Amino acid sequence: MLAWFLVLGLIDADAAKLSFEIKNEDGQPVPCRIHLFDQDEKPQRAVGLPFWRDHFVCPGVAELELPVGRYRYEIERGPEHERLTGDVTLSDRSPQKVRLTLKRIADLRGEGWHSADLHIHRPLSQIDLLMKAEDLDFAPVITWWNRRNHWEQNTHSQAGEDEREGGALLFHRMARPIDITKSTRELPSPMVYVEQARKRNPGVWIDIEKPFWWDVPVWLASGKMQSIGVANNHMWRSRMLPSEAWGRARDTERLPPPLGNGFWTQEIYYHILNTGIRIPPSAGSASGVLGNPLGYNRVYVHLDGKFSETAWWDGLAKGNCFVTNGPLLRVRANGRLPGAVFSAEASEPLGLELELQLTTLDRLAKLEVVQNGRVTQTIPCTDDRNQAHSLALTAAESGWFLIRGIAENQKTFRFASTGPFYVELGQGKRRISKTSSRFFLDWVIERIERVRANVPDESQQAEVLRPHEMARKFWQQRLRQANAE
Repeated sequence: MLAWFLVLGLIDADAAKLSFEIKNEDGQPVPCRIHLFDQDEKPQRAVGLPFWRDHFVCPGVAELELPVGRYRYEIERGPEHERLTGDVTLSDRSPQKVRLTLKRIADLRGEGWHSADLHIHRPLSQIDLLMKAEDLDFAPVITWWNRRNHWEQNTHSQAGEDEREGGALLFHRMARPIDITKSTRELPSPMVYVEQARKRNPGVWIDIEKPFWWDVPVWLASGKMQSIGVANNHMWRSRMLPSEAWGRARDTERLPPPLGNGFWTQEIYYHILNTGIRIPPSAGSASGVLGNPLGYNRVYVHLDGKFSETAWWDGLAKGNCFVTNGPLLRVRANGRLPGAVFSAEASEPLGLELELQLTTLDRLAKLEVVQNGRVTQTIPCTDDRNQAHSLALTAAESGWFLIRGIAENQKTFRFASTGPFYVELGQGKRRISKTSSRFFLDWVIERIERVRANVPDESQQAEVLRPHEMARKFWQQRLRQANAE
């Protein structure tokens, strides 16, 4: 009888069963993500479990039936757990079991930090398991996006995306969607949908998905954006996207691939802060569209009390945050969180004491203090997984500072960055850079010419250009207000 099943192809004679049993330190099954590759580096699926690109997630137990051969695996559960790797050989029809303990290396919830990924395109039916497998607190799913609208009244579904010629905006905290399905490449201006969203959803949160999108100067000038994606989906777990897609391109000779796009993102964010605009960093992975797991790029927000979505958004609005796709970087200045404003009536230099706590699976050669766009101090890192550092910082002028750490990874821009701290000294208060204001003025002028080329109809062109012309006036005024080079 067995021979007949083999002839009919109902049983694969060269197949074997492989099971994973992943437990925590208490011996309980722990949801996690598994990357399993055959000898040709082809990713393997587990039937019935969520799969994306090169991995599947499981509730701690997974069973697969695979051809005999050698396989390698990588098992992760977000940045607060260790990374497990290994090999297993299936040599016959005898079942093989991989039993492992996945240990926690940090407990950020215990420290008051709660994480979210703000750019998600995964099915709503999978989100609960995906969040558990990535140890993520908050996962708003994008259910309407340009010509698609799969809105459901669901805890995870109150988000949307307008992604066109000028770039992408993410809309969160939406009680109901707006209809953008009739939009074209340039028409209407994204600001039309911004106004609709704000009118229909007074509590809406609008996130600039990446700093290098063409319409960023317009969006910033509007004063209606609440965060910007400094850890964004050009940064993949396995590699970097080499170009800016249809965004404003960097100088690739100065910022070569593969890491140049990551440094360009940082530079633009620093220019924004240098113009006196205070906007917290955010993070998103675009899992479900691009090649990231859910939660690869994430933003942690510190809460004094219990987690709630309202409290989390309020904390992000205050800038009490850090972004990461690996290292966990918690910093306080004079005991205060990122987002703090340090003020002094006199214009004398201000002394600050910084306490840094770093937990990382990836080696960092150093941590860097960035003040007003320039690296002013470096802190050598050790090879220890958990590190604590202290340093004295002098702020000699108004502006801002933050701490960042970039991993020694030549394939992708793996990093962590705190949200900015702000300094206001003397009567001048907020620092506005002439160079950075000019940077955005030149940018918006270039974008205006692109709109004219993209929209030949004069009446339509005038409609689309209206917010761009307003932005040009904004940046001209900001340039006149500049009080620093």
